[in-house]
Amino acid sequence: MKAFANIAQSALASKALDRKTKELIAVAISVAIRCDDCIGFHVKAALEQGASQEEVTEALAMAIYMGAGPSVMYATHALDAYAQFASRVAKPKSDVDVAGGAGERRV
Repeated sequence: MKAFANIAQSALASKALDRKTKELIAVAISVAIRCDDCIGFHVKAALEQGASQEEVTEALAMAIYMGAGPSVMYATHALDAYAQFASRVAKPKSDVDVAGGAGERRV
């Protein structure tokens, strides 16, 4: 696993392409090879790198173009993953549950 981690670290290093672009490429490849776990991992990483839904959608269009019919089905998995991760990012993080009253911790 250490060797794979080294490969990943090297591949993701910003050189001619920035990290966000590389994650968008990884999203498209994940769809084209039909890897659900890869889709979730790379959609989350792309979102963390600042990818917009439009950018993810454009990458998915390339995956569909390159991967034909089955990629259409897996592209919906990537859009679902984006929506799930984006909704988590949009919610403010707080230790106090405002609706439950002061002092109550979120779980």
